[in-house]
Amino acid sequence: MPLTGTLSRYIGRQFLMLFGLILAVLLGVIVLFEFIEMTRRAADRPEATIGITLQLTLFKLPKTVELLFHFAILFSAMMLFWRLTRSHELVVARSVGVSAWQFLTPVVLLAAVIGVVKVALVNPIGAAMFERYDELTERYLYSPGSSILELSRSGLWLRQRDEDGASILHAERAVGEGISLETVVVFLYHPDDRYRGRIDAATATLAEGAWILGDARISLENGPQRQVTRYELPTDLTAETIADSFAAPETMSFWELPGFIRTLEEAGFSSLRHRLHFQLLLSQPLLLAAMVLFGAAFSLRQVRRGGAVAMIGAGVATGFALFTLSDIMAALGVSGNIPIAMAAWIPALLSTLIGSALLLHFEDG
Repeated sequence: MPLTGTLSRYIGRQFLMLFGLILAVLLGVIVLFEFIEMTRRAADRPEATIGITLQLTLFKLPKTVELLFHFAILFSAMMLFWRLTRSHELVVARSVGVSAWQFLTPVVLLAAVIGVVKVALVNPIGAAMFERYDELTERYLYSPGSSILELSRSGLWLRQRDEDGASILHAERAVGEGISLETVVVFLYHPDDRYRGRIDAATATLAEGAWILGDARISLENGPQRQVTRYELPTDLTAETIADSFAAPETMSFWELPGFIRTLEEAGFSSLRHRLHFQLLLSQPLLLAAMVLFGAAFSLRQVRRGGAVAMIGAGVATGFALFTLSDIMAALGVSGNIPIAMAAWIPALLSTLIGSALLLHFEDG
């Protein structure tokens, strides 16, 4: 017998209500602990008032919500099918010919839609707020760095400070993860930010403690222009700090990532982290749908055997196992050991296959 629209709407409405409730409960607990942790970190920072601590917690909130979606979907599905079975509603549905796959369909589709909303709407909001969270954290909880790096269509811009003042480097292209720069202009400033001069160089190579400028033309405010084949500009940068200075993928929205990835690659930098994050976002609808399959498999089976505690334990274990698998695959992808698409999609595809297999075994086997 086909699933009626009334039953589909009823099951879908119950699932959405449980999803909202469980997400709110999980979020409340996490926010409380986040606020306590922020307060502890700000204890020795007089400028980090209670208002700043609260702002830090709130700006981190959307990213926390994103992390909780998987658990909220999983537990919502488990609770839904546990309640429907305990109240014998699924028994009645089965007696008129409705299969488990039919009453699962609206929930799976809703989970996939929630995944789309998460990627298209929640993620951009979370990225913007997390970027603000990073700024406040840098300002109030950590000492500000001495170097600032920015990548744009016009090339690479880098600001650094040393004992002689500040310098701003611009390069049209980077080679070898920022170790070598091509077509470089360096603007020099006094410690009080007064303009001191500029250096035009064909190349700049990062060495220990200095940029080695090749074929450089030096133009200082109180001296004649001169040409040198080699010039050392002091720096405290390393290749690692340059790579880490780019905007983290988590601070960029789903819609911004493709353009930033193109800009990175055109400038000669690796885009592995950002491409992996983009593919992970694309896989979210499938992953959330797989959580419904797991939830149904655990709840339908365990209720019949009276194992509510075992059901909850199985759900928690599944959630953490999935996070562990995702982390392992992400590490393999970023290191270049496996293709990015494989690293991003294997957890979602494997979860879907295992969840479907469990349901086939418990329901049709």
